[in-house]
Amino acid sequence: MKPGLGLYRHMLTRDNFRFARQAGATHIVAHLVDYFGSDARPGSDRQPTGDDRGWGLAGDPDRLWSVAELVALRQAIEAEGLQLEAIENFDPAHWHAVLLDGPLRDRHLENCQTIIRRLGQAGIPVMGYNFSLAGVAARKTAPLARGGAEAVGVEGGDDRPLPAGMVWNMVFDPAAPPGTMAAVTPDELWRRYQVFLDAVLPVAEEAGVTLAAHPDDPPFEFLRGTPRLVHRPDLWHRQIKLNPSPRNRIEFCVGTLAEMPHGDVYQAVDEFSRQQRIGYVHLRNVRGKVPNYWETFLDDGETDMLRVLRILHRNGYDGVVIPDHTPRLTCAAPWHAGMAHAIGWILAALRTVREESEQ
Repeated sequence: MKPGLGLYRHMLTRDNFRFARQAGATHIVAHLVDYFGSDARPGSDRQPTGDDRGWGLAGDPDRLWSVAELVALRQAIEAEGLQLEAIENFDPAHWHAVLLDGPLRDRHLENCQTIIRRLGQAGIPVMGYNFSLAGVAARKTAPLARGGAEAVGVEGGDDRPLPAGMVWNMVFDPAAPPGTMAAVTPDELWRRYQVFLDAVLPVAEEAGVTLAAHPDDPPFEFLRGTPRLVHRPDLWHRQIKLNPSPRNRIEFCVGTLAEMPHGDVYQAVDEFSRQQRIGYVHLRNVRGKVPNYWETFLDDGETDMLRVLRILHRNGYDGVVIPDHTPRLTCAAPWHAGMAHAIGWILAALRTVREESEQ
């Protein structure tokens, strides 16, 4: 397994690439969606939690990420001794009609196809995504991790309907008339997902790009008046059955699994790693489950992370493992210190697992 680090768009800098390498990471997962907008200052390294209007405005609907900028990013990362493993998340500006089954759906399916082709041309092997209407919502920060470290969690859900012009926790149409998103049934959401997979997976196969689907985080059955696609581990089976392409894989988020009130984390790790359905791994620990939980340090939650890594190793998983979130340490560089702690723990745990298997 390969230790990695995820970086938000405004954090894709030479200094942070060097930090990742110095901490022991070998791979980068890059976010190109701008969740922070005008707040994307160098110190904006908290997880985006947003407000009633989510994370703010989506990107430019008429400008897809180009091959040139993707190649430039990969080369900048490689120049610091790292590899670019994945781009995480489509911009709602580029595919909101796919999620909403809107009048621009066919054009937005073509957008997704184009982005996947460009990743292949740029030599980037994985595209992570989250097929969700509400996206990541209802979270807050508080000093609830060990020693009062600031962490992200959920205390109850959020039943407020999404405003019109908003999806995936971002505003794609600031001029939308007053109102809320039309009601959607779970079966309708799955139908839309089938359309998406059938359109993009043949392109992914041709481009040599793996699509990795993130489960719904937080994993409520309904959030902000919308159904959730994968809020239980067994629903990943339904996703895979929709299209059994080997490029149809999972962005395996251990923390989200641990937050689910149903299912067994270790069984899911074993099952999907044996099936070689994991695109890459988000390693995160938590205490509690929906509707009330808080994120913790990797060594301090309710999930035995060493057991998770042992299962992955036993089943031959050799992909990237990143600490997608971690509490912020009280110091001059809270995010960097927290991530250095997480990467250090992962490095030690991976060494332990390897040495155990050699005995």
